[in-house]
Amino acid sequence: MRNSRQFARTLGAAALALGLFSGIGSASAATVTYVEDVEPIIQYRCLECHRAGGPGVVYSGLNLESYEGLMAGTRHGPVITPGSPMTSNLLVLVDGRAGIRMPHDRKRLTKCEIDILRKWIAQGAKKE
Repeated sequence: MRNSRQFARTLGAAALALGLFSGIGSASAATVTYVEDVEPIIQYRCLECHRAGGPGVVYSGLNLESYEGLMAGTRHGPVITPGSPMTSNLLVLVDGRAGIRMPHDRKRLTKCEIDILRKWIAQGAKKE
C-alpha cells in the first residue's frame, strides 16, 4: 500500500512537471520576425545613435532605421550573418565579446533581448 502511494505521488509529480515544461520546446521553435520582435528592440535600444545624423551612423555608417540599413551593415562590412549568430558582429557587440559593447554608455540589452536577436539571426535574419 505504501509503495503504491509513493509510486502514485511520483507519477503525479512527473506528470505535473511534464505538463509545465511541455511548452518549452514548442516556444523555442517559434519563428522570430523582424517587424514584431527585432525592430522594437532596435527602436528602443539603438536608434538614439544609429539613425540618420546620429553618432553611430557618423562613426560606423550603421543606420538602423530600416531592415535594409541593418542588413547593409557598416562601412567596414556586414553586422548580420544570416544563419550564424556566433559570427554576426551585432551579437558580438551586444554580448560584450568585443573590445567595445553596444549600446555605448547605456544599459546593456537584457538576456531576453539578446536571445531574440540570436534566434532571429539563426533563423536566417529574414524581414518577414
